[in-house]
Amino acid sequence: MGQGLRGRVERLLEAADVRIGGDRPWDIAVHDARFYARVLLQGSLGLGESYMDGWWDAGSLDGFLFRLLDARLDERARGLADLVDGVRARLQNLQSRRRAFTIGQRHYDLGNDLYEAMLGRRLVYSCGYWRHADTLDAAQEAKLDLVCRKLGLQPGMHVLDIGCGWGEALKFAAERYGVSGVGITVSREQAEYARRLCAGLPVEIRLQDYRALEGRFDRVFSIGMFEHVGVKNYPVYFEVARRCLAGDGPDDGLFLLHTIGGNRSCAHTDPWIARYIFPNSMLPSAAQIAAAVEGRFVIEDWHNFGADYDRTLQAWRANVEAAWQRLPPRYDERFRRMWRFYLAGAMASFRARRIQLWQVVLSPRGVPGGYLAPR
Repeated sequence: MGQGLRGRVERLLEAADVRIGGDRPWDIAVHDARFYARVLLQGSLGLGESYMDGWWDAGSLDGFLFRLLDARLDERARGLADLVDGVRARLQNLQSRRRAFTIGQRHYDLGNDLYEAMLGRRLVYSCGYWRHADTLDAAQEAKLDLVCRKLGLQPGMHVLDIGCGWGEALKFAAERYGVSGVGITVSREQAEYARRLCAGLPVEIRLQDYRALEGRFDRVFSIGMFEHVGVKNYPVYFEVARRCLAGDGPDDGLFLLHTIGGNRSCAHTDPWIARYIFPNSMLPSAAQIAAAVEGRFVIEDWHNFGADYDRTLQAWRANVEAAWQRLPPRYDERFRRMWRFYLAGAMASFRARRIQLWQVVLSPRGVPGGYLAPR
């Protein structure tokens, strides 16, 4: 029976030009024969968990996962967990108000020490803009500046950051463009850090769900937060953003949405990602965004620089691998393997162009004379 299971896995991997026991960087070494049944039964969940448990290795983990995704093996080997998650997502609102703070507690509150080690000089946990950049820090600064330029920020404007993270975007906008602002997050660790970071600036940080937002702003942006909203809540999310824009004259304001997106519409995320990295998350499709925007905003610009995320993730991996030995013992070997699988899987997904990075600029009624998009 064991040989039969191995043979089935080998035939699947053959389509991706991956060999078990091969000597190429993307080939895998299997250390525990239980791997075969686990991956056939559980799909991506079994693949990720068995890696965390040390049952297999690859010289180039991202290279191996890229070949699986590029060959669409994930679509041919879906496990029971994926089916269960799909049904659950359709029956429940996994991103309801009651669940809103789960992602903060489970992921963003892991420890600022981990994110400080990984993310570089600025704690910006989203794709850098590498068009004219050679380093991670330069790419993140270029991304923040791109956001500000796309929004046409001017001194004296009052801006809202939905999902402000550690406050870096608001700090940048306040210091470079002379604006004041409000940022919201569902992570206590992020909120406390952001308040310290923005001390002395006209910036307020709130621990708050986006659905509780009140007030009017000249500009609104959201960087890397929409992935936690969920398709059942997209209309409410865009309604909140629309309500928060001033809209009291010829300049009705602009909203910039920066999000990872998928090539196909779905209602839930990968089961391994949901269990270990981003609970209750899902990637929007272009169709889902467009449907929720309809009747609320005019789409002024849609910019895809998803290929830049592979390079950003490689820089994050290099940083965190260099830092493991000085990080606290709570980041044990199983955690490290989990984190490596997460970063490598994300690299592979962007490299295979299975997922994208979009910046979408929206206006309430259309910019008079048209919108000129900076790049």
